[in-house]
Amino acid sequence: MTNQEKKNEPIHSMNTGSIQSPQEDMIPDLGDDYSFDGFEVVRREFFAHLREPSASFCDCRFSINAACLQKFPETTAVQALINPSTHIMALLPCDEDAKDSFIWCKESNGKRKPKPITCRLFFAKVVDLMGWNPNYRYKLLGKLVQANGTKLLVFDLNATEMFQRTVTQEGKLKSSRKPIFPAEWQTQFGIPYSEHQQALKIDIFDGYAVYSIKDAATNAPAVTRAPSTEPYTDEQMP
Repeated sequence: MTNQEKKNEPIHSMNTGSIQSPQEDMIPDLGDDYSFDGFEVVRREFFAHLREPSASFCDCRFSINAACLQKFPETTAVQALINPSTHIMALLPCDEDAKDSFIWCKESNGKRKPKPITCRLFFAKVVDLMGWNPNYRYKLLGKLVQANGTKLLVFDLNATEMFQRTVTQEGKLKSSRKPIFPAEWQTQFGIPYSEHQQALKIDIFDGYAVYSIKDAATNAPAVTRAPSTEPYTDEQMP
């Protein structure tokens, strides 16, 4: 038997009679009392996330990506719920004829595709609530959760990627491909581990308002309030 074969040979425990592999024996046990205090959970936004559920607000329109549809392959309509206090938005699957529901997908060549929704009033209210710049695009990553026995997609309006839009010499709007993050993210990797465990635990019947996405009128209040903090780009990340 070679030295390598001896190294990989299972170890017979004298105390329990069980077989332990060398790999298991080498893993240090930190104990049940080990604390994650002081750790921060690194934000998903700091990694590539092309295949994760996301939603966007841009130019008085609300849209989701294909990953959202994949989480609910049989769902054609949802309701938008927002908690104005916690700034959490949820998309709740529902019947097409449910009050304040909207169709979030369309079919093309037998495949479902996301359907952008024009929503001037809803867009204006969210922009005003969050202090966003109405001329920029805001992208949020979603998370599939279960609350009160119901599965839904949850988005944190405080955790956004902002994309600036500028006017070219030809007078056309051009959207930047580089995201700008909230200013407070520059000094942190994420929220503390203990807070992270509670971050998306919600009660869909507590403090949430169901918003009508569809425009009921053509006029919407103007929103001119600028963001309250100076954001930073991914080039300035720690």
